[in-house]
Amino acid sequence: MIVVYPVIFTQTHDEKDTVLVEIPDIEGMTEGYGMADAINMARDYIGETFYSVDDEEVTPASRAEEIDISKGTFAAEGDSIVSYVDTDLDAHRRKMNSKSVRKNVSIPSWLNEAAEREHINVSRVLQDALMERLNIAR
Repeated sequence: MIVVYPVIFTQTHDEKDTVLVEIPDIEGMTEGYGMADAINMARDYIGETFYSVDDEEVTPASRAEEIDISKGTFAAEGDSIVSYVDTDLDAHRRKMNSKSVRKNVSIPSWLNEAAEREHINVSRVLQDALMERLNIAR
Protein backbone atom coordinates (compact mmCIF):
# COMPACT_ATOMS: atom_id res chain seq x y z
CA MET A 1 0.00 0.00 0.00
CA ILE A 2 1.39 3.38 -1.01
CA VAL A 3 0.40 6.34 1.15
CA VAL A 4 0.91 10.02 0.38
CA TYR A 5 1.05 12.73 3.06
CA PRO A 6 1.55 16.48 2.96
CA VAL A 7 4.75 17.39 4.76
CA ILE A 8 6.06 20.76 5.89
CA PHE A 9 9.75 21.20 5.07
CA THR A 10 11.53 24.10 6.77
CA GLN A 11 14.93 25.10 5.39
CA THR A 12 17.01 26.53 8.26
CA HIS A 13 19.88 27.88 6.11
CA ASP A 14 22.49 26.69 8.59
CA GLU A 15 25.94 25.29 7.78
CA LYS A 16 24.63 21.69 7.78
CA ASP A 17 21.80 22.52 5.33
CA THR A 18 19.33 21.26 7.94
CA VAL A 19 15.76 20.81 6.81
CA LEU A 20 13.20 20.42 9.59
CA VAL A 21 10.33 18.06 8.76
CA GLU A 22 6.80 18.07 10.16
CA ILE A 23 4.09 15.60 9.17
CA PRO A 24 0.94 17.20 10.62
CA ASP A 25 -1.47 14.33 9.94
CA ILE A 26 0.51 11.96 12.16
CA GLU A 27 2.05 14.56 14.48
CA GLY A 28 5.50 13.52 13.32
CA MET A 29 8.74 15.48 13.33
CA THR A 30 12.22 14.68 12.10
CA GLU A 31 15.01 16.39 10.19
CA GLY A 32 17.44 15.83 7.38
CA TYR A 33 20.57 17.38 5.96
CA GLY A 34 19.57 18.66 2.55
CA MET A 35 16.18 18.17 0.93
CA ALA A 36 16.85 14.66 -0.38
CA ASP A 37 17.76 13.44 3.11
CA ALA A 38 14.75 15.25 4.60
CA ILE A 39 12.40 13.52 2.14
CA ASN A 40 13.94 10.14 2.98
CA MET A 41 13.59 10.86 6.69
CA ALA A 42 9.92 11.75 6.18
CA ARG A 43 9.35 8.50 4.25
CA ASP A 44 11.06 6.51 6.98
CA TYR A 45 9.04 8.25 9.70
CA ILE A 46 5.76 7.52 7.91
CA GLY A 47 6.82 3.90 7.34
CA GLU A 48 7.78 3.44 10.99
CA THR A 49 4.53 5.03 12.19
CA PHE A 50 2.45 2.50 10.26
CA TYR A 51 4.86 -0.47 10.44
CA SER A 52 2.62 -2.59 12.67
CA VAL A 53 -0.73 -1.07 11.73
CA ASP A 54 -3.25 -2.77 9.45
CA ASP A 55 -3.79 -0.87 6.20
CA GLU A 56 -7.38 -0.10 7.18
CA GLU A 57 -6.11 1.75 10.28
CA VAL A 58 -3.73 4.09 8.45
CA THR A 59 -4.51 7.73 9.24
CA PRO A 60 -6.18 9.50 6.31
CA ALA A 61 -4.08 12.23 4.72
CA SER A 62 -5.05 15.88 4.43
CA ARG A 63 -4.74 17.85 1.22
CA ALA A 64 -1.68 20.10 0.99
CA GLU A 65 -3.97 23.11 0.55
CA GLU A 66 -5.38 22.46 4.03
CA ILE A 67 -1.96 22.84 5.71
CA ASP A 68 -1.17 26.32 7.10
CA ILE A 69 2.63 26.55 7.18
CA SER A 70 2.47 29.65 9.39
CA LYS A 71 1.10 27.41 12.15
CA GLY A 72 3.77 24.75 11.69
CA THR A 73 5.97 23.78 14.61
CA PHE A 74 9.08 25.11 12.86
CA ALA A 75 7.55 28.19 11.18
CA ALA A 76 9.92 30.59 12.96
CA GLU A 77 13.02 28.51 12.17
CA GLY A 78 13.34 29.29 8.45
CA ASP A 79 11.56 29.14 5.10
CA SER A 80 8.79 26.54 4.91
CA ILE A 81 7.03 24.78 2.05
CA VAL A 82 4.45 22.00 1.87
CA SER A 83 5.02 19.06 -0.43
CA TYR A 84 3.66 15.55 -0.71
CA VAL A 85 5.76 12.56 0.32
CA ASP A 86 4.87 9.02 -0.68
CA THR A 87 5.81 5.88 1.21
CA ASP A 88 5.40 2.27 0.14
CA LEU A 89 4.30 0.66 3.40
CA ASP A 90 4.66 -2.88 2.04
CA ALA A 91 8.26 -2.24 0.98
CA HIS A 92 9.03 -0.61 4.33
CA ARG A 93 7.56 -3.56 6.21
CA ARG A 94 9.61 -6.01 4.10
CA LYS A 95 12.76 -4.02 4.77
CA MET A 96 12.13 -4.02 8.51
CA ASN A 97 11.11 -7.69 8.65
CA SER A 98 14.23 -9.24 7.19
CA LYS A 99 14.26 -12.31 9.42
CA SER A 100 15.87 -15.17 7.54
CA VAL A 101 14.02 -18.42 6.92
CA ARG A 102 15.97 -21.59 6.35
CA LYS A 103 15.18 -23.39 3.08
CA ASN A 104 16.84 -26.51 1.76
CA VAL A 105 17.70 -26.40 -1.93
CA SER A 106 19.41 -28.93 -4.12
CA ILE A 107 22.02 -28.07 -6.73
CA PRO A 108 24.43 -30.34 -8.60
CA SER A 109 27.68 -31.02 -6.78
CA TRP A 110 29.77 -29.59 -9.63
CA LEU A 111 27.80 -26.33 -9.47
CA ASN A 112 28.31 -26.08 -5.72
CA GLU A 113 32.06 -26.64 -6.15
CA ALA A 114 32.25 -23.94 -8.83
CA ALA A 115 30.36 -21.49 -6.63
CA GLU A 116 32.66 -22.22 -3.68
CA ARG A 117 35.74 -21.73 -5.87
CA GLU A 118 34.44 -18.30 -6.87
CA HIS A 119 33.39 -17.45 -3.28
CA ILE A 120 29.80 -16.98 -4.41
CA ASN A 121 27.16 -16.70 -1.70
CA VAL A 122 24.51 -19.11 -3.00
CA SER A 123 21.87 -17.80 -0.59
CA ARG A 124 22.41 -14.25 -1.84
CA VAL A 125 22.19 -15.36 -5.48
CA LEU A 126 18.95 -17.22 -4.74
CA GLN A 127 17.48 -14.18 -2.95
CA ASP A 128 18.43 -11.88 -5.83
CA ALA A 129 16.98 -14.27 -8.40
CA LEU A 130 13.71 -14.65 -6.48
CA MET A 131 13.34 -10.90 -6.05
CA GLU A 132 13.97 -10.33 -9.74
CA ARG A 133 11.54 -13.07 -10.72
CA LEU A 134 8.86 -11.67 -8.39
CA ASN A 135 9.52 -8.05 -9.42
CA ILE A 136 10.27 -7.01 -5.86
CA ALA A 137 12.49 -3.98 -5.34
CA ARG A 138 15.03 -4.08 -2.56
